[in-house]
Amino acid sequence: MSPEVISAPTRVDTSKTGRSPSRARALRRRRAVVLLARALLLVAVLGLWEVLSRTGAIDPFNFSMPSKIWDQISTWVTHGTALGSLGEQIWVTLQEALLGWVIGVVAGVVFGIALGRITLLADVLGPYIKVLNSIPRIVLAPIFVIWFGLGPSSKIASAVVLVFFPVFFNAFQGAREVDRNLVANARILGASDRRVTLQVVIPSATSWIFTSLHVSFGFALIGAIVGEYIGATKGIGLLVAQSQGTFNAAGVYAAMVILAVVALVAEGLLTFAERRIFRWKPSDSGH
Repeated sequence: MSPEVISAPTRVDTSKTGRSPSRARALRRRRAVVLLARALLLVAVLGLWEVLSRTGAIDPFNFSMPSKIWDQISTWVTHGTALGSLGEQIWVTLQEALLGWVIGVVAGVVFGIALGRITLLADVLGPYIKVLNSIPRIVLAPIFVIWFGLGPSSKIASAVVLVFFPVFFNAFQGAREVDRNLVANARILGASDRRVTLQVVIPSATSWIFTSLHVSFGFALIGAIVGEYIGATKGIGLLVAQSQGTFNAAGVYAAMVILAVVALVAEGLLTFAERRIFRWKPSDSGH
């Protein structure tokens, strides 16, 4: 075979293959820098707090200090609380928050999609929903305690009313923002109102709904904690109330730290579920 017929080596375009690994490395470096900056900020805040408390610049009786808060958490973990084990208190509060969150999310999605799709229903119920939304819902917690007693029902009800409205308004807006061309095309193809709602409206509103889920679980925790603080037999909110009653600032802060950890874990799970569901959405390279 003559040299002329030997095809020349194919030139590989390395512009894309070279850029992709470099971009991945840049993203990894950025994540490492962000994590390091977060850790340094936390250490700086806690260290400054500890120093100010120990030197008397701030009153350690009222503000406590990180070392005492850590000691309180360690005591609760190893020896339990006056109400029982720490895990039991967390589980009680988490159960109440989860049940209230699920009920509030389901009710908010159903009513939001229904009012977003049915204009007459929105016109009739709209003013009432605005009035109910204007009521400070935290003040309903004592009423729920009177209605349902000191058991979990009053805490679940408090969580439901806090979760319902953000989910409702997002679902309502999502139903209203559906592309009209999609709805029209579905109707041309013979889809009924039920199929349009289930196969066009709800999938289109899902991103709106998931946006509210991140905030609403925090609201569910707040509802459960406030209900427990007002009156309960177990739970993190009762730990806060007891710590406050005995002027144990470290106990109050320790309960807040535990709640923050629970909320962060729940946020992580929701973010993971959202990424699994919305794989088709382009991710923000900055995160």
